[in-house]
Order: sequence, then structure tokens, then C-alpha cells
Amino acid sequence: MAKIVFPDHLLTNTDGVRELEVECKNFRALVRALEEKWPGIEDVLTKTAVAIDGQIYQDAWLEPIQPTSEVFFMQRIEGG
Repeated sequence: MAKIVFPDHLLTNTDGVRELEVECKNFRALVRALEEKWPGIEDVLTKTAVAIDGQIYQDAWLEPIQPTSEVFFMQRIEGG
């Protein structure tokens, strides 16, 4: 199962859960699994950057997630 880590700014959306393990094949499936657990979190996650095994993505919608992957959500910093 992939290890999912949430930073402080998402803890209110995850009922205070900092990390959990989820079985999923790609980022889209991960978001669906999290949406089942916390309805409405998809709106927050689509505005959040994510690192999958150390690679940062602004849009990771189709990125694969292996059972040994670590997925870190982080606050998106908009340039400008």
C-alpha cells in the first residue's frame, strides 16, 4: 500500500489524520479513495501540489502509484 502524508494545512480536511496507507494504481484512483473517506476533499487536493516518490507534480492526475510509493501533499505556491 502506498504511504500518503498530509501537511498541516490539510489536517482540517482529513479530520486530523497526518498519514495513512492507501491501495491505488494512480493519482486519480488515490483521489477517489480519499474522496470516499472525506467527501469534498477532492476540491482541496486538486488545488494542492503533490510529490510522488520525490517528484513534484502540479497536475499528477494520471501519474502511477506503486505499492511502495510515498505520496506527499503540499501547499501549492503560485508564482507571480
